Amino acid sequence: MSQASAPHAYEIKSASLPLVSFLLKNPDTSALQADMARRLGATPGFFDNDPVVIDLSVLEDPHNLLDLPSVCLMLRTHQMLPVAVRGANEHQLANAHKAGLFEASDLSIQAPAAPRVETVVQEVIREVEVVREVQTGNGAAMVIDKPLRSGQHVYAKGRDLIVLAMVNPGAEIMADGHIHVYAPLRGKAIAGARGDEQARIFTSSLEAELLSIAGTYRTSGDAPLPADVAGKPAQISLQGDKLVMQAL
Repeated sequence: MSQASAPHAYEIKSASLPLVSFLLKNPDTSALQADMARRLGATPGFFDNDPVVIDLSVLEDPHNLLDLPSVCLMLRTHQMLPVAVRGANEHQLANAHKAGLFEASDLSIQAPAAPRVETVVQEVIREVEVVREVQTGNGAAMVIDKPLRSGQHVYAKGRDLIVLAMVNPGAEIMADGHIHVYAPLRGKAIAGARGDEQARIFTSSLEAELLSIAGTYRTSGDAPLPADVAGKPAQISLQGDKLVMQAL
């Protein structure tokens, strides 16, 4: 076989990846380390080597005191993989390049998370089964009737998600619309995944590790759930930049 007709050993194609945005507000790495330990220490498995963009757009650091390699090390300690930076000044960007980070635009952050998420979701759906579709205001909702175990992920793209069984710690449910869990919610619930601020989360027993609506989130490490909703029927909505939990 001639060299010209030999099959290529590789191809280069464009790709969209799901990225976590880490919004840094303080250049003091000691303060950052303490805050991360406080908020994430209780949930060591919260991240699972998720790729992260370090967002410096709101950071006030006129004297360029930020130690970016130390920040990257802290992120890796909590199972986050820094891959890019955005909102950096010239000095910060130079340090980012030295640390092996690329400059990310807003568009690359907001790109659909389809490649990784949908692959995982297809595997999970075969196991937990989508038992039927129910017509809602957002179209046909995805319905799951089997418990979700730790490590399982389900994503209802472009619609609501209804779960009729327990969402165990370490499991993650995600929907572009509302999430309804008619059982204990002990894992992670992410509603309005593509920015719908009107999305809500409903559950018959609120015990979640993480709650997120349109990118605003709280973890169980931030603070205990309020007594009037912990382990009880509740709904979660986004009001301004805060998640509001109300008993049902």
